[in-house]
Amino acid sequence: MNFNADKPIYLQIADTISDRILSGDLKGEDRLPSVRDYGADIGVNPNTMMRVYERLTDDEVIYNKRGIGYFVSPEARDKILASKREEFLSKDVPAIKRRMELLRLDSKIFD
Repeated sequence: MNFNADKPIYLQIADTISDRILSGDLKGEDRLPSVRDYGADIGVNPNTMMRVYERLTDDEVIYNKRGIGYFVSPEARDKILASKREEFLSKDVPAIKRRMELLRLDSKIFD
């Protein structure tokens, strides 16, 4: 996995897992690899992967079955979709709108 220096690695990995859930590659109740296995597969420290899993657990995207492992939450796709939409509407759309205004473009270009 290639990482961007502008964003913490654990957030990039969490985003990748979220994108896999949105795309349907991972579905509700799918088991995720162990922290150690996943970390070894993508070349990061198990502590980094633990931060990823903790973040996704806090966001209720995954959950832990003690002694068994981490699983994708049945509601994960809906939670991620709502979160990503909110982020897009609150951050990306205003930035695009400002850029269009600077370039003297209007919404008719989308027709």
